[in-house]
Amino acid sequence: MALRVLGVTQNMRSFMRGVDMIKRYKSAATLQKTLLNIPATQVTKLDNGLRVASEDSGASTATVGLWIDAGSRSENEKNNGVAHFLEHMAFKGTAKRSQTDLELEVENLGAHLNAYTSREQTVFYAKCLSKDVPKAVEILADIIQNSKLGEAEIARERSVILREMQEVESNLQEVVFDHLHATAYQGTPLGQTILGPTKNIQSIGKSDLTDYIQTHYKASRIVLAAAGGVKHDDLVKLACNSLGGLEASVLPAEITPCRFTGSEVRVRDDSLPLAHVAIAVEGCGWTDQDNIPLMVANTLVGAWDRSQGGGANNASNLARASAEDNLCHSFQSFNTCYKDTGLWGIYFVCDPLQCEDMLYNVQSEWMRLCTMVTEAEVERAKNLLKTNMLLQLDGTTPICEDIGRQILCYNRRIPLHELEQRIDAVSVGNVRDVAMKYIYDRCPAVAAVGPVENLPDYNRIRSSMYWLRV
Repeated sequence: MALRVLGVTQNMRSFMRGVDMIKRYKSAATLQKTLLNIPATQVTKLDNGLRVASEDSGASTATVGLWIDAGSRSENEKNNGVAHFLEHMAFKGTAKRSQTDLELEVENLGAHLNAYTSREQTVFYAKCLSKDVPKAVEILADIIQNSKLGEAEIARERSVILREMQEVESNLQEVVFDHLHATAYQGTPLGQTILGPTKNIQSIGKSDLTDYIQTHYKASRIVLAAAGGVKHDDLVKLACNSLGGLEASVLPAEITPCRFTGSEVRVRDDSLPLAHVAIAVEGCGWTDQDNIPLMVANTLVGAWDRSQGGGANNASNLARASAEDNLCHSFQSFNTCYKDTGLWGIYFVCDPLQCEDMLYNVQSEWMRLCTMVTEAEVERAKNLLKTNMLLQLDGTTPICEDIGRQILCYNRRIPLHELEQRIDAVSVGNVRDVAMKYIYDRCPAVAAVGPVENLPDYNRIRSSMYWLRV
């Protein structure tokens, strides 16, 4: 009897433990599901093809914007600079709002209105209180559909843009990257600058701006994105009311193929104290399966400047060499993606006499990526990449930007857990494979500005893109 009671008690305990485990499993499953889906990114496509995407975090503020699939890549030699010019004209008044009325309305809301142009996208966005989202959407819709484009305003903005071009010319990093695109994609739209040449800015008129809007500002090429305290259903209604009248594009947007050319451009200026150098190989587009391994490889090379500590304790080999041997003032690796191509490389600033040594260490590190990168290094880079991605999504504006860009690039927003899994799936073999594919024995594009006499000539740079070892 005692045995039977004991057996029943043990069975009951086992049963209760099982129930408890089931409860815990269900709780864990629910928690997992909650983490995966809150806050979810909701996407709705309107009848005219315009996409509405939002993430509701319940915050008291929100960022809402229009992401347009058109930038300087959509221009030709004659109208290069018109997309950026149009961005400037957006806040200069509409059919129902003068420039003063627009500025006062935004100021009274306590909102921030901004815009920027890249090589493939034009963006107009506003940051405001969540209760003011309807007004912000209405203002943004008014801006892209009803801008006055007055002759007086065009003349005034022309001088503003010319001054901006002078300011950009003093930012040597911008100058180097413009040269890098010009030589890497010479003769193609990606080789053009975003601001355009001076002669174009001086001649762009209302007809050029109107033609660009009518050609590229189609509903199917526009995403209304929002993040923060915003209800998706309400945002869809606002989009229908304010943007439902936009014309749908009959034909899909054409992508002009942009051929990569291994080449160089050097602007020697011995009056500058430091040499600014960028070297890159052709990378891949946004949707290419090699993009994630290339991002890991890019993170592995890393970034460094003299203000950072570490010295001999830096995890990055290149950062350690730079600190110990005083090779450079700073460097940063980059992985710039476009629809069908990209630039994967490094930009560094160094003393004139260190150009050769720094470049030697850069290319040695690239060859090591192709042949000898270790599993521990790849794991560290993967963890750092995941951390950086999460840190970049701190606030409604970067989240809204992430939504708009990803909807244009991927036609969906990749959930963070999926992105994390794709990064975790990258192995040391994957990194070596993409490095061999994109870096090893490839012709690089080189851009250098400043006292670059000691930078090796292109043939020597090219010969260091492979190792001959026995």
